[in-house]
Order: sequence, then structure tokens, then C-alpha cells
Amino acid sequence: MIGNGDASIRLHEKNYAQRIMHKFSSLILLFALLFALVFPFILTLNYFVILAHAPPAIQQAAYSIGKAIQFALPILWVGLVCKERFWLRSINRRGLIEGTLFGIAVFAMMLALYVFWLRVPGGVLAPGSPAFQNILDKIEGLGLGKVSFILLGVFYAVIHSGLERYYWGWFVFHKLSCSATLASLGFTAHHVILLGTFFGYASPYTWLGSLGVFIGGWYWCWLYRRTDSIWGAWIGHGLVDAAIFTIGFLILISVVI
Repeated sequence: MIGNGDASIRLHEKNYAQRIMHKFSSLILLFALLFALVFPFILTLNYFVILAHAPPAIQQAAYSIGKAIQFALPILWVGLVCKERFWLRSINRRGLIEGTLFGIAVFAMMLALYVFWLRVPGGVLAPGSPAFQNILDKIEGLGLGKVSFILLGVFYAVIHSGLERYYWGWFVFHKLSCSATLASLGFTAHHVILLGTFFGYASPYTWLGSLGVFIGGWYWCWLYRRTDSIWGAWIGHGLVDAAIFTIGFLILISVVI
């Protein structure tokens, strides 16, 4: 009887310890998810708004350090918490084609909107408009010329787009088991700061642009769920970033030329 009692106590203690560990793991997961969702917003607020009038070197340093922390988080999570091996999944051909077509369609739509609507006289991005000047001021504030702006655009379209899909699609959406809607809201949040800085937070263009970002983020999560690969979303995201920097470059050269 004593032996059975001891075994019962040990079983109870084991179950209790497992419950504690499960709750602890859930708290860690919740903290990681909240941090992953909010940190990019805080990072963007810091280097894009708070440090807007700081020397370019300070802005660039804040950006670089913040991005290093953001993109290191998934590696640390997988290696230290999940204790899994980090590896890149193979290319899904269907996802690659679908993501590329999506990116091409959005690229063409954004350029058409800029050329035939946004930059025409009286348009929100017409030369001399407040948003036009805000974009030029930000480019100058970051210490960028034509060549450095092109290089930054290539970096965003080729490298940064993949890092964002790895962060928001693979890490936040997949590894942290976040819903596509919540992950897309997190992805959209820091873009609201960018758009609000250029167009103003009361402008419908800020919120229409943010809606477009949300739709893109949700679609890329959905694409990841169906293909189990970030490659298609990476290509699509890269093409969208290429469109953004193409518009920015057209604005820049309209003054530089």
C-alpha cells in the first residue's frame, strides 16, 4: 500500500510538473509572438520618426541594429527554444509561378496608378505636393543619392523581401502559429508609419495603402500555407518592393535631372 501510495504521489508530481512546463512554454510562446508582432513597429517608429532629424549615420545605425535583432529572432527561437535545425525548404514550382504572377500584376498596377493618377497635376504625388516633398526630404535625410537609392532598392527587392517573408511567413505565421489575419496586421502596422509620414495620417491614401499591404501580407501567408514554401511569396514581395523603389526613383530624378 505504501509503495502504491508513493507511486501515486510520484505520478501526481510528474503530471503537475508537466502542467507547469506546458504553462511556462505557452507563456514563452505568447511573449515571443507579442514581441515579434510589435518590434518591427517600434523599430520603424524609432528610425523613421523619432530619429528623423538625426544625422544620417545615426538613422542608418538604428535601422541596421534593429533589423539585425528582428531577423536574428527566428534563428534564436528555432535554435535555443525549439532546438531544431534551421534549414531552407525546397522550391515549390506552383507557388513560385503564382507568387511571381501576383508580383507582376501588383507591380504593373502600382506603376499605372502612379503614372496615370498619382503624379498628374493635382495628384497626391505631383511635383511640389506635400507628399512628394516629404518623400524627397526623407531620401535626403537618409543621405541617399541616385546610385545609393538604386542600391537600396536592389537590396530591398532581392534580400530584404526574402527576410520579411522568412520573418512574417515562416516565423510568425508558421512557427509561432499566428493566424494569417494577425500576422498581416503586424506586417501592416509599421507600414502605416511609413505611409503616414509621407501622406499624413488623415489622408485616405495612407489607409488605402495600408489596406493593400494587409491584403498582400494575408495573401502571402495563404500562399505559404498551400505550398509550404516562402519562395513564391519572396518573389512576389520582391516585385512589389521593386515597384515602390521605382516610383521613389522616378520622384527623385524628377528633381535631380
